[in-house]
This record gives sequence, C-alpha cells and structure tokens, in this order.
Amino acid sequence: MSERIFAGRRALVSGAGAAGGIGFAIARTLKSLGAEVTITSTTNRIKERATELGVAGFVADLTNAAECSDLIANLGALDILVNNAGMSSISTPMSSAKVGDLTEISSASWRVGISRNLDTAINLTTAALPLIRKSQAGRIIMISSVTGGLMAMQKQPIYATAKAALLGLTRSIALDEARYGITCNAVLPGWIATDTQSDAEARQGLITPLGRNGTPDEVASLVAWLASDRAGYVTGQSIVIDGGNSIAEERS
Repeated sequence: MSERIFAGRRALVSGAGAAGGIGFAIARTLKSLGAEVTITSTTNRIKERATELGVAGFVADLTNAAECSDLIANLGALDILVNNAGMSSISTPMSSAKVGDLTEISSASWRVGISRNLDTAINLTTAALPLIRKSQAGRIIMISSVTGGLMAMQKQPIYATAKAALLGLTRSIALDEARYGITCNAVLPGWIATDTQSDAEARQGLITPLGRNGTPDEVASLVAWLASDRAGYVTGQSIVIDGGNSIAEERS
C-alpha cells in the first residue's frame, strides 16, 4: 500500500514510545498512508517520537481510566484506534510485574501485569468508543500475542492470561459495535525484532520456519490493512504474524 488511503482519517496509537517498537512503526505507517496520527505512551519519550513523525503525542497512564478520558477529550474525532500498549513500561519497574509460576507471583504483581496488558486496552477503548461510533468506518485493532492466544511460555502466566483475554474482548467488541459499522480485530505477533527484544528471544526467531525474526514494519503493514476499507468485512478475527512458528511441531 503506497497511496494515501487514510487521508482524512484520524488514528490513535498507544504504546508508541520506543523508537524501534511496534507501536511507533504502526504510527509511522499510518501517517505515511495519509492518516492524522496521535501517539501516546507513559513517559516523556513520546514527545521525541511525536517530533520525529510530526504528529501529536501525549503522556498518559492508560491503566488509569480518567487519564484515558482526558486523552480522548483532546482528540475531537477518531476513526482508528490501535491498542498496542502493554508488555513492558519504562515508567513501571519490571520487578513490580515479575515472572514466575503461580506460586511465585504475588497478587500485587498479578494486578500490575493484568492492568498493563489488558486494562490499558479496556480503558482506552471505553473512552474512545463514543468518537469511533461517529466515524463512517471505525476500526479498533488490538495488538495481542501468540503467547496466550495460541501458545505459552514458562513462568509467564500473567502475560499469557492478559493477551488471551484481549482476544475475547476483540470478539465481544466486534459483535457489539458492528451496528455502528465498526470492525475490531486482533493481531498476534510472534518473535519480532524490536529494540527491547532480548538475545534469547532473537535466537528463537531464527528457528521459526521462515528462519528469521519479524520486523515492526511487517506488523504495521498488517495493522494498516486491517484499518483500511479493504478489510471492511473482516471483524472479530485474530490474525497471526509469526513466520509459521505456531504451526511447526518440530524445531531445529
């Protein structure tokens, strides 16, 4: 897609603070296709990303429903919402959402992880829906994961639970909002070479059937298609982008 297919459309992308992350790649792609883009993350680094793209950027804690409402109040109109916030946040130490099996995780850690990876999408979507319902072709896209949706990793029950719950939320929103012409779909990335990917994760990407990690831009291209008119009859779906990893029984 190279034409300005989103001219006149307004998009909000959460979790776009990392220069090499999926959220920033999505924002960059949507803008290149003509969308008026707003980005948000939990720290002031979003201002740097906003300056790079020439878009509006807001600092907001999306685990706080009131801050989500304040953010949406600044927009005035909205056609496309991409819920990418989650995984990790530089404003919240990882120790507060530690990994471990269920016997090793405190209730406080559980709450932090669920709030970061699930409540953020719930809060932002709830606040944004009145605006998206006014759109002629509203789009809501959840960035979930193959973890939880299709597979699991050891000692990651919080993340897997939250990302799996996003798929149920996607289907529920798709049904409830269809009368407004809104579609809601989920994207499930596998091993993606972001700037926060660990060396161990990068090695896992090399043993996928395609033999490499995916890129943030490849995820962004899928999101752009789902946000376009060309995907207007696709809703409630969970689309995997993982280089065939989730269909391979053998690893070598």
